[in-house]
Amino acid sequence: MPAIAQQPDANVPLLRERFGPLRGLPRLRRYRVELLWAAFAVANYAAMIAWPSWETIPFHFVWISLTLLYGFRVWPTRATLVILGFVVAFTGASIMLDAFEGIQLWGELFEVPLMSAMFLAMVWHARRRVDAVRIAEGQAEERRSMLERQERFIHDASHELRTPVTIARGHLELLSDQGPTSELDVALDELRRIDAIIERLLVLAAAEQPDFLRLEAVDVELFLEDVFMRWSEVAPRAWRLGPLASGSLLVDPDRLRAALDALLENAVKYTDEHAAIELRASAAGPGQILVEVEDEGSGVDEEALERIFDRFARADAARTRSAGGVGLGLAIVDAIAKAHGGRCTVRNTGHGTVFALQLPAAGGSASWRSPPAPAPPQPVRALSSSND
Repeated sequence: MPAIAQQPDANVPLLRERFGPLRGLPRLRRYRVELLWAAFAVANYAAMIAWPSWETIPFHFVWISLTLLYGFRVWPTRATLVILGFVVAFTGASIMLDAFEGIQLWGELFEVPLMSAMFLAMVWHARRRVDAVRIAEGQAEERRSMLERQERFIHDASHELRTPVTIARGHLELLSDQGPTSELDVALDELRRIDAIIERLLVLAAAEQPDFLRLEAVDVELFLEDVFMRWSEVAPRAWRLGPLASGSLLVDPDRLRAALDALLENAVKYTDEHAAIELRASAAGPGQILVEVEDEGSGVDEEALERIFDRFARADAARTRSAGGVGLGLAIVDAIAKAHGGRCTVRNTGHGTVFALQLPAAGGSASWRSPPAPAPPQPVRALSSSND
């Protein structure tokens, strides 16, 4: 038996036209609070007419409910004035009629402008709140757009800067294989410096991104012991691992390791062979741990202390240049510390410098662990590699 094709019902358009107002249900749901208030106001107005000797009670109910409603729903200016006019007219007319009949005193009429003033005060505050929210949303959108543009710039800059450096280095290395010269060595060294500058500038730019950190709990002792062991084989210094605070840090381990590497690298650059460099950690108040790097170097000039964490700032321009620095290491340390909600400080000790990283402890607590006995000075390690 052949299937009978279903024909569209010819009455559907007619039904849609007839029951078209049903499409306004979403609008009714949107204004259900205003409709409930309107019903409440009408009921109170009816009570004012039915019990004129008690009409001040429903009168205040109408005005107070209207004021509270406007605190949550801010209407356009025209609609606000229309509603205010209706409420003033109806409530004022009811009191005026009762005053003519001697049921109410004429002084009760002053309640109408007083309640109107209360309502207008709420209008002023509510509109200020709306303006503040609008400004905040606009600033948030502008910041989001700026972060997106910055992220695109970082990606493009990374590609555009690294590509020619890589190509130039490749050609120079080929030439150096054929016969190394001092000029080629200088060119390769400068390209390595450019590579380091690009890498550190990208880290500084990424520090302003919301996903810069990946926080996790890190054991202080194990983490610092690992950092210390890596650096103790880098340069011929009297490396010391000082007292450590027991507990955990709430940090990004990769970023924190980069910050400590920059501090230790800085300590190596500004100390002579066999000078002492100490890494230690202590509890620094509730929920804070202080990680310190102390060296027996030349110290920081007092005039440079205020700007030492600025980008491209150098305590000793000539010496830093000869040591290969570009003035970005301490700026990266400062950016990483601030991203963690901490800070980095520096002070001279009279026989060297102490850089301190103040960081949040995981769980909000940290305790101090003193060494069981004073450790004798570690012997100087004669190492083959050096960063000087």
